[in-house]
Amino acid sequence: MASKPDYSEAFEAHVWEVHGFFAYRLGSRSDAEDLTQETFERAFKAWSRFDPERASVRTWLLAIARNLLVDHYRSRAVRPEQPMPEGLDPAGADDEFSLGLDPALANALARLGDREREIVALRFGGELSGPEIAVLTGLTLANVQQILSRSLRRLRSILESAEAKRPGHGG
Repeated sequence: MASKPDYSEAFEAHVWEVHGFFAYRLGSRSDAEDLTQETFERAFKAWSRFDPERASVRTWLLAIARNLLVDHYRSRAVRPEQPMPEGLDPAGADDEFSLGLDPALANALARLGDREREIVALRFGGELSGPEIAVLTGLTLANVQQILSRSLRRLRSILESAEAKRPGHGG
């Protein structure tokens, strides 16, 4: 039987995974911070209903985060496929909007489709395993692995192409 951790332990253990998920999906640091906070507010209110036999804390929190992201896009009528706005540097160290992502990576992620970005965000931002992503998304593990593999190949291609075009790199 899985034991239920204390809420504050769950927060400390998973806050950066939830924030990482939002960082991979959004172009705004303040939105990522706001949605991370809202995820944990909802989790706190629903903590008595959390069942460690049904899902890990991380998977449960990221399910809440995914639902909030859907609500965020609906409320703003923003399509998740939209590329990052021009001039926004999601990784600028001195920029108050920094998400901590390399600008080239953020721009490459913006060129992926919504499902691909979601799988990459859950895997690398949320640090979920393939089986955990499959449970959370309702996809088969094979489908998750295929989407992840294709997405990573596409990201690599986009990043290599961008690097080749930089001055002094033969492009």
